[in-house]
Amino acid sequence: MADKPIRADKATAVAELTESFRNAGAAVLTEYRGLTVSQLTQLRRSLGKEVTYTVAKNTLAKRAATDAGISGLDELFTGPTALTFVSGDVVEAAKGLRDFAKANPKLVIKGGVFEGQAISAAEVTKLADLESREVLLAKLAGAMKGNLSKAAALFQAPLSKTARLAAALQDKREKEGAEAA
Repeated sequence: MADKPIRADKATAVAELTESFRNAGAAVLTEYRGLTVSQLTQLRRSLGKEVTYTVAKNTLAKRAATDAGISGLDELFTGPTALTFVSGDVVEAAKGLRDFAKANPKLVIKGGVFEGQAISAAEVTKLADLESREVLLAKLAGAMKGNLSKAAALFQAPLSKTARLAAALQDKREKEGAEAA
């Protein structure tokens, strides 16, 4: 099949898919057999604006993945396949797909690509189990603030110890002076 010339419309489709593979931070392959058009529309809306959900022929998608330099997906291109290209938050998109698949068991997550590497369906689920980027950044900021507070207390400790020592010495001298007088 690789030596056969491809038609112009198919070449255009392959070029578009190749560009999508290259520009996306991640891509998830799903099987949509048995879902209605309204369910697919609902899925597209739930995924957001930074996610593109595209139905493509397996041969064209396989060729586009190869052209984009992605390997390890060949066995996933069986049955009706839809490609989810994620240009935004990968975790949120994975959560959206996982949640939709729970509500609609006919949607099957096959696997995908994350940072140029093929990943399994289980790894897509692990991505969905991560907390969102904003939550992770907030936790990091909280941890850093806590460490800065500890550092400030640590740096201030010698000063307060010195002040207490000076006050104790002054009290001792005053007592000695009062006893001598």
